[in-house]
Amino acid sequence: MRWVDFKQSLSEFWSDFKRQKSGLLGIGLLILFIFTAVAAPVLTSPDIPDKWQEFWLDNPKNVPPVWVNAFSGEKKAAHLIIEGEALQKLITETDSGYRIEVTYNNEYDVPPQDIVIKDLVGNADGGKPSITVMVERPDGREVTLIENYKFSGKIVLQLGTHPQVRANLINWIKSEGIQIDPLQEFQYRTLMDATKVIFGKFNENILEHPEPLKGTYKFTILVNVPEGTSVSFDDARIIFTGRTYGWLGTDFKGRDLLSGIIWGSRVSLVIGISVAVVSVLIGIFYGVTSAYLGGWKDEIMMRFQEFMASIPSLPILILMGAYFGGHIALWQIVVLLAIFGWVGIARVARSMALQIKEQTYVEAAKVLGAGTGRIIFKHMVPQLLPYAFAQMALSVPGAVLSEASLSYLGLGDPTAVTWGQILHDAQTAGAAVNGYWWWVIPPGLAIALVGLTFVLIGTALDRVLNPRLRRL
Repeated sequence: MRWVDFKQSLSEFWSDFKRQKSGLLGIGLLILFIFTAVAAPVLTSPDIPDKWQEFWLDNPKNVPPVWVNAFSGEKKAAHLIIEGEALQKLITETDSGYRIEVTYNNEYDVPPQDIVIKDLVGNADGGKPSITVMVERPDGREVTLIENYKFSGKIVLQLGTHPQVRANLINWIKSEGIQIDPLQEFQYRTLMDATKVIFGKFNENILEHPEPLKGTYKFTILVNVPEGTSVSFDDARIIFTGRTYGWLGTDFKGRDLLSGIIWGSRVSLVIGISVAVVSVLIGIFYGVTSAYLGGWKDEIMMRFQEFMASIPSLPILILMGAYFGGHIALWQIVVLLAIFGWVGIARVARSMALQIKEQTYVEAAKVLGAGTGRIIFKHMVPQLLPYAFAQMALSVPGAVLSEASLSYLGLGDPTAVTWGQILHDAQTAGAAVNGYWWWVIPPGLAIALVGLTFVLIGTALDRVLNPRLRRL
């Protein structure tokens, strides 16, 4: 085909395709998914796949997205990290070491999960450096949360669960004249949610049912550095662990689920398109070859096709996963899905090729001495390309769902970030039972949306390229 003819055919195709509104919607969604997959390192972080199986210690665990506050009568604290240059501006030197003053504006009904001082490094060549943390509340009361806490090396100080913080809060409450039942005091010292007390109104119910005290809190951190000892703030950060995080929340490891959804689009598109292309090509060539050869060869090839069609693919994939040690690499998933994905396509291709085989130009090619391969690849297969392109688009959702099913069952590639893997982790952690809807709904919607994208494109292609459907 000359370039001019190809250009004209493409122009005519696009003119017809533009009339299919569903197809244009599918193209728009596909462009969005491709952009998301390609730009994943920019939209999130390039090291997400490497650290996906780790615990993200700086993030809160099992918290919903920040936008839930707009639909809830109870406003939950957002996640806040103070580090780098922002932290350096808060540090001043004193005669005994350093002083850090942090102002926190609490405008929430539910306070932060925790307050963490992390990765402050003490080089204890002499005496160990120590930390004292005090807070001045909006009601004017001052509380010493922890005093002279000695450390060396990197420190991870979690004020919300530290025993000394709980003890100091109880002593402060008792010093203000509130009586505490001795039988319950031990329970408070071991199970008390310290942050709710720190950010709670001072009354008799501060321990049992603390009410939020909104306003400005001033935290003062004193770092005492003995002579011959040094302290480094290079990697230090102060974390107010939120009750909400990001646009899609976090899971039980503190992983940002939005990052998982974005990176998962890469795997879904690669597997879906790869399996669809390989399956359709195998099916088309197999079906056309069977139809052209005819006779006993056609009979044998069709019996093999029927044998493959009778094999339940998902149980076989599960058995293969067990054979490979409980996990299947992504390339193995592509190969296995392609092995079982061509069967139905081959039968349809054969039925179409039987009609093409009787056409005059095929008979003329035989008379002129064209070989079997030339007739199949030059005269018959090109007639099936419209069907092939439509079938490629329609085959992608099945491949995406198959990969997600394997990952959901725990048989996928554990080193890859996939939507099925996210759903598997959600099921393992009981996300649905515990009400962690943000962990279940987004990956499920992403899988459904990818399927819808290629169904829209495939249906539009079928209508444009199939003359019978075009008249319906």
